[in-house]
Amino acid sequence: MIVPVQKDEAFLRDFQEADKVTGAVHVWWMGQSGFLVKWNGIGILIDPYLSDSITRAHRNTDTPMRRVSERVIDPLKLTGVNFVVCSSDAPDRLDPETIMPLRAANPDLRMVVPAGISQQVDRVLGNAAPPIHPVNAGTYTSMDTIDFHGIDAANPKMRRDEEGNSKDIGFVIVFGPFAIYHSGETVWHTHLVKQVRRWTINLSFLPINGEVKTGERGDSMNGFEAAALAKAVSSSIVIPCHYDLFDVGNVTTDEFSTSCERLGQRSRVLRLGQRMTMGPLAEASAGKAMPSEPHRTDWGLGY
Repeated sequence: MIVPVQKDEAFLRDFQEADKVTGAVHVWWMGQSGFLVKWNGIGILIDPYLSDSITRAHRNTDTPMRRVSERVIDPLKLTGVNFVVCSSDAPDRLDPETIMPLRAANPDLRMVVPAGISQQVDRVLGNAAPPIHPVNAGTYTSMDTIDFHGIDAANPKMRRDEEGNSKDIGFVIVFGPFAIYHSGETVWHTHLVKQVRRWTINLSFLPINGEVKTGERGDSMNGFEAAALAKAVSSSIVIPCHYDLFDVGNVTTDEFSTSCERLGQRSRVLRLGQRMTMGPLAEASAGKAMPSEPHRTDWGLGY
C-alpha cells in the first residue's frame, strides 16, 4: 500500500497551519483526481474520494478494484472546507460516503456541480445534501469572492441532459490573483484550449490515466497529452492526477514527466497527502479573462 506522506491528524494540522503563509495558494493531493485547495482561509475540495465505496461495490464482481493507496484522512475529521466541487457523477468524484461526512464536519459546506447532474446529486445525497450550485460549460457561479467557471469536458464525448445542460465539466476556479484549472476527466477536444486560455492559468490539475494511443479514442488524456495541454494553455505549473488509487488501469508518471521536460513545461508530481505552496506565478504568453455569463436556471445551457 502507498502510504501518504502525512495523514489523519498530521494532515489536518498541516491544513490548518497553512494560513500562516499569506499571499499564496496551498494545494494537497488527496488521491485519484482529488485536490484540496486553500486560499485566504477558504478551503475548496475538488473531486474527493475518501472512502472504500468503489472497492465494496466491485467486491463480488468480475471486475474487482482494490485500493493500492491509503486514505489521507477520514472526511468526518476534515474541517475547514467551504466548497466541494464535483466534475461529474462518476463514483470516484461524486461519492456520498465522502460528501455526507464532510457535510457533518462542515455544516456550511456548499457544492458546485455540472448543471446536468444537479437533480441526480440531490437524489443521491437526499435531504441532508449541502446547498447545490449548478454550472454549465460557458457559465459560472460566484460565492465568497471565488468564481467557478465551467469548461467543456469530453470522455470521450460531451454528455448533455435533455435540456442541453452539461453532465461533465472541468473548472477554472478564480480567486484573488489566482486561476486554477481542474479538467475533470476529459480528452483533448476541439474547444478546450480556446476555453481555458481565456484566463492566465497559474496551476493545472490534469489526468494522465489515458492509455497509449493505438488508434482508438480513450476517455482521458495520457501523460504526453496532459503535458502538451498544459503547455498549450500556458499553465505556469501542472500537476498530474488520476493514478495510484486502484490495482487496475494504473499508470506511472514517467511519460508525463519526460514530456514536460521536453516541452519546457514546469510540473510538479505530488505525493499522496503532500502540500505545495505557490505564489501567483504566471506565464507571459497566458491569456486574459473575458467576461462570462453567470449560471441561471431559467435558460438551460446558458450560452
